[in-house]
Amino acid sequence: MAAPAISFAVGAVTRADIPELCADLAELLRGRGPGVVTCDVTVVTWPDVVTVEALARLGLTARRHGWRLVVSGAGAELLRLVGLLGLSGALPESGRQPEHREQAGGVEEVGDPRDPLG
Repeated sequence: MAAPAISFAVGAVTRADIPELCADLAELLRGRGPGVVTCDVTVVTWPDVVTVEALARLGLTARRHGWRLVVSGAGAELLRLVGLLGLSGALPESGRQPEHREQAGGVEEVGDPRDPLG
């Protein structure tokens, strides 16, 4: 059985809009079981740090209610800005799987000779 899903659209926002957006999302999620919120940002043409802040805060709001937020319709500029701010993992795109971290090459663990074997 698939998790419940809700769509939530975000357009151009100001910092003053963020609390109201979060309150609107919280109202939609209140009393529902866990699921996925798909945040549609297709209409965002000039993304900025405030846009990313709004998405991050919406993600926190969703998590507080047991939901997961994914972003859909993000343009290259918004994706680049999210990456530059180090929030790619916190704001995943809809339909993409998070990357698994790989161990850095050429790194070897050095043991202490006084450590017991096995």
